[in-house]
Amino acid sequence: MTGAAFPTMLGGMISRPGPETALTLDPQRRWLKGVRRVPSPNCDARPAPADIDLVVIHGISLPPDEYGGPHIDRLFTNTLDPAGHPYFGEICHLRVSAHVLIDRDGRLTQYVPFDQRAWHAGESCWAGREACNDFSIGIEFEGSDEAPYAAAQYRTGARLLHAIRAAWPAITRDRVVGHSDVAPGRKTDPGPAFDWDRLFQPPD
Repeated sequence: MTGAAFPTMLGGMISRPGPETALTLDPQRRWLKGVRRVPSPNCDARPAPADIDLVVIHGISLPPDEYGGPHIDRLFTNTLDPAGHPYFGEICHLRVSAHVLIDRDGRLTQYVPFDQRAWHAGESCWAGREACNDFSIGIEFEGSDEAPYAAAQYRTGARLLHAIRAAWPAITRDRVVGHSDVAPGRKTDPGPAFDWDRLFQPPD
């Protein structure tokens, strides 16, 4: 994330690609190749691993409206220090995760393999089907509802969606939605500042 580097050991090598790196999945469609991994314990088996046909876009910043630092990693790995900020004391008990985070510089971190159920959407419903975690991929953009997201994030997001939709063709454009769409009245992210057209631009 912005302002800090958190290299992770992958297969004996340190890997931290920049935002312009082409994105591909491993043959099992579990992990993005060459992307920083911070495995989260906050996941479990999907009821039907082949049944993935939705992407849910989220916005996150910790503390709220502040960017950079290790706090999102720590939230998703249950190591957030409740004394680190007044807001952290309110959320440190949560057991949540997402499959992927795109930070302000457009860099990717994957927390949960795609064949596992990340705990990102909570109580949710889309197209008459409840429990969206069962059949969706959760992508977090580092940001907040009212502030513009960064150009690098949209570039990476477009590449990521291209790779995901190539692996799961059932994820059509109308099945890429916001957290606010699957949990209306409960969630507002990614917010009105999120530019959906830029997310769907052709990847570079």
